[in-house]
Amino acid sequence: MSNTAPAVTSHAELRDVYREPLPRASQKVLDHLDTHCRKFIEMSPFCVLSSTGADGRADASPRGDPPGFVKVLDEYTLLIPDRPGNNQVDTLQNVLNHPVVGLLFFVPGMNETLRVCGSAEIVAEHGALEPLSVGGKAPLSGLKVTVKDAFLHCGRALIRSRLWDPEAQIDRSAYPTYGQVLAEQITGANAAAIDSEEDEANRNKLY
Repeated sequence: MSNTAPAVTSHAELRDVYREPLPRASQKVLDHLDTHCRKFIEMSPFCVLSSTGADGRADASPRGDPPGFVKVLDEYTLLIPDRPGNNQVDTLQNVLNHPVVGLLFFVPGMNETLRVCGSAEIVAEHGALEPLSVGGKAPLSGLKVTVKDAFLHCGRALIRSRLWDPEAQIDRSAYPTYGQVLAEQITGANAAAIDSEEDEANRNKLY
């Protein structure tokens, strides 16, 4: 694409590119979690959580655990555990400034995904978090999400990407290790030490 190509800057220009959507595209959007949404979340071991900072900068964070790790409290409410990480708490800080999030749930083997968006607040009370425990360890906090929109997204993106196809998996040696990447990005960082620390954390500090 040329760097000088004109940008689309209006809704009218956008509709010159795309035809009008089918009625069901808007009809399928729910304001709550029905039986199918709840079942999808209960089966899901992974989601992407999007948030926005005070400066308007968008962010997306992967979240994963055993299937059903995001708890459906009722048809309008979800509770998402915040597991140990780098303690930078980007998403949580974003929520304090702009309490709106988007969620994209995946189920291995399914090409469809579930999209949910709503308002969010941080919960740190132990009694509320104890049901999110794994191996007797509760998260330090959780995100309570009040659902505004929920809908099933078609499977074409995952079909095109062959995400679940074992033959599409790369040879891991084709890309540097986590430590090797950081050692090139951070002055003075030691690749072997970082990889060793990460291996230890991945074995013993997931929760």
